[in-house]
Amino acid sequence: METGPASLRIALLVARFNSMITEQLLEGARQRLLAHGHEPENIEVLYVPGAWDLPQAARRIAESRRYDAIVAIGCVIRGETAHFDYVAGHASDGLGQVALAAGIPVVFGVLTTDTGEQALLRANVYGADKGGEFAQSALDMLSLYASHPARPADP
Repeated sequence: METGPASLRIALLVARFNSMITEQLLEGARQRLLAHGHEPENIEVLYVPGAWDLPQAARRIAESRRYDAIVAIGCVIRGETAHFDYVAGHASDGLGQVALAAGIPVVFGVLTTDTGEQALLRANVYGADKGGEFAQSALDMLSLYASHPARPADP
């Protein structure tokens, strides 16, 4: 069985809320992984309802031990209420906790913008391509993990 970078299994965990944005982020991430030689069958796309759901889903996915990295993709756009602060804060804090405990790279790929226009500019594959950047972060972290393996616990 091949064990090179192309054989690494990467989960792209995508929030459906603000799908016009998250689907563009997904496309950018997928394109970047394919450009780096990752096999399409080793890139799995999993959906959750919204950014609020990303931490719990990322935790479950990490616990499955089926993936070498997780890229959590979402978009929270500021509105006229405090809802933005709760959702963005929960996604950030929750994914940070998962990342520290998971033993695999867990990338925070959640756009937090003031307007939909800002989000579209950042998500556009031919623009800022934040989805590609999120995937690149996963690749960089996988490289770091490979060059610095965890030591076994002392008996």
